[in-house]
Amino acid sequence: MSAAEAPVAEGDEPTRGSVRPSGLLDVLGVASVVLDTEGRIVLWSPQAEELFGYSAGEALGQYAARLMVHEEHIQLIGKLFADVMRTGQSWAGAFPVRVKDGGTRLVEFRNMRLLDDRGEVYALGLAADQSTVRRLEQDVALSERMVQQSPIGLAVLDTGLRFVSVNPALERIHGAPAGQHLGRTVREVLPLLDADALEGAARRVLDTGTPLIDAPVVGRTPADPDEDRTLSFSLYRLEDAMGTVLGVAVSVVDVTEQHRSSLRAEAARRRLAVVADASARIGTTLELERTACELAEVAVPELADVAAVDLLDAVVEGRPSTLGPSEPAVIRALALRAEQESDAVRAADPPGRIARYEPDRLVTECVRTGEAVLVPQVKDDDLPRIARSPEAAVLLGRAGLHSYLAVPLIARGEVLGALDLKRTRNPAPFDGDDVLLARELAARAAVQIDNARWYQNARNTALTLQRSLLPSHPPVTTGLEVASRYQPAGATSEVGGDWFDVIPLEGGKTALVVGDVMGSGISAAATMGRLRTATTTLASLDLDPAVLLEHLDKTTSAWDHSIATCVYAVHDPHLRQCRIANAGHLPPARLRPGRPPELLDLPTGVPLGVGGVEFCTVTVDFEPGDELVFYTDGLVETRRHALDERLDFLLSLLDDPARPLEDACDLLLRTLHHPDNHDDVALLIARAQELP
Repeated sequence: MSAAEAPVAEGDEPTRGSVRPSGLLDVLGVASVVLDTEGRIVLWSPQAEELFGYSAGEALGQYAARLMVHEEHIQLIGKLFADVMRTGQSWAGAFPVRVKDGGTRLVEFRNMRLLDDRGEVYALGLAADQSTVRRLEQDVALSERMVQQSPIGLAVLDTGLRFVSVNPALERIHGAPAGQHLGRTVREVLPLLDADALEGAARRVLDTGTPLIDAPVVGRTPADPDEDRTLSFSLYRLEDAMGTVLGVAVSVVDVTEQHRSSLRAEAARRRLAVVADASARIGTTLELERTACELAEVAVPELADVAAVDLLDAVVEGRPSTLGPSEPAVIRALALRAEQESDAVRAADPPGRIARYEPDRLVTECVRTGEAVLVPQVKDDDLPRIARSPEAAVLLGRAGLHSYLAVPLIARGEVLGALDLKRTRNPAPFDGDDVLLARELAARAAVQIDNARWYQNARNTALTLQRSLLPSHPPVTTGLEVASRYQPAGATSEVGGDWFDVIPLEGGKTALVVGDVMGSGISAAATMGRLRTATTTLASLDLDPAVLLEHLDKTTSAWDHSIATCVYAVHDPHLRQCRIANAGHLPPARLRPGRPPELLDLPTGVPLGVGGVEFCTVTVDFEPGDELVFYTDGLVETRRHALDERLDFLLSLLDDPARPLEDACDLLLRTLHHPDNHDDVALLIARAQELP
């Protein structure tokens, strides 16, 4: 900017006095000397004083050659001076000059003829120290070469944020020649980048002088209009020596590959985190539905917007699951998970529903072949093959389903079902990495699902066996009102061997039995059935309770590793008594009107199957209105409370002798059976009645 163009604030006076260097001539320290036609010095600048050492008073009026040129060079200088004055052609070159201290200084000269308005001729000499000139030339050359050959894109924007220069690297990065940059803004050259952010940042740098370093911008450039590029911008304010703001220097580095590598590394980290999360969260129980829900919850939202876990219905029922090419897949939906309610959720089968998928459906193909099915970009004609019905296809289209993935659930070589994944909100399509992650999740979950499936089948079998062996309704007996409950263990535990029985005997008597076989599953249920049969058979002989337990003990000892606890009581309504014997079981509670409830003081005995120990029969009064409460340990035992404390709690609930027995059973189960006690419960309550 020339001095005439330098801005002056309104009301300010032009700058007077000395000023700081502000231009290239000041950096060079260019001296000005004017000679007349005789070669005498008529003008002598301050820079000449500094360069040659002579003051203006010492130099003015002197012959320049005699003052500054060595004797051996005077003839040459005289000829050069005459040629310039005669022809008007300038001369430039380096020449040794004698300075005031007697030394010699190599000076770069440019000489030219001047003509004033009166027609008089003068010679103007411009001089600068050659070492300063050479150093500046080297700096300029170095800067020029660096700018031109730098792999980093470089540009200068003026204060209006328009390009005033760009280097070749920036031309390549942007895909536009310098001519398409100069005089134009960033928005005009790169319309597909975030121009607002860039120009806003450049304006802040202009205003504050604070550089912006390595700011990433993602978008497309003319160099690659079909793919997003990541460019790292750095912005610096440019000022001259006077502090006048000239514009903004811009450096640009294409970091697309580094950015993509970073994204891949981050994606890999997330996949590892998802796998680790799956290892911790899937298979926390042996509940089939819960395990399926855990898989769906891990998949959303890290992998999909909607995830469904479906099993072949044959697999759930324990039948072979192989499908032929033309067979449909009968699928039972176990779990459905989505970030938010949408048409895609409404298009899916709700958990518990059994649906038929025709052979052409993609999920059918997945479970038939045991291979993943990937549709990266879902088109309209793909929807009917993804959805179960035309109505569901319409819902999926309305939800914006754009990418689909189904991976098989395979355990021990058998295809159990499929993990069905959909993306509606996440704009990225499923890719190969997503397939690998989905397969890993499915493989880990399939084993847990298979374990839950087999466990559930075994538990259902044991429960069915046990229920078939227990009396569905206690028989009507003389002098007794009876109510009972059997509650199997929770879904996460195996069915145990708890049982109860009410056996009518001759003479109006009734045998009451509650027992607990050690162990669980089908084996415990089968042992319970055998014990119940043996007890019923022995009870028909009208044996003393202690004798009956001795026979049961011998019988149980003959079975491999079978142990059970048991309370056996015989009620005689005529004598208004109960004879009771105990084989290692918890004592019954007796409730009598007008008296506090109590636990019967019985010899504990040892469990059946231990052998070699005699049992003892205790006779207790059992008047009309009295109640006996028989139970197994699953009703009162917990991991966090002492048994005595729980038994006291049981007695505190037996506070109303007139309460209906069915209500009493419900109350005890609802109040005493603790959620963390995964054990069966058998409960039997008998109330004595007046004989007719």
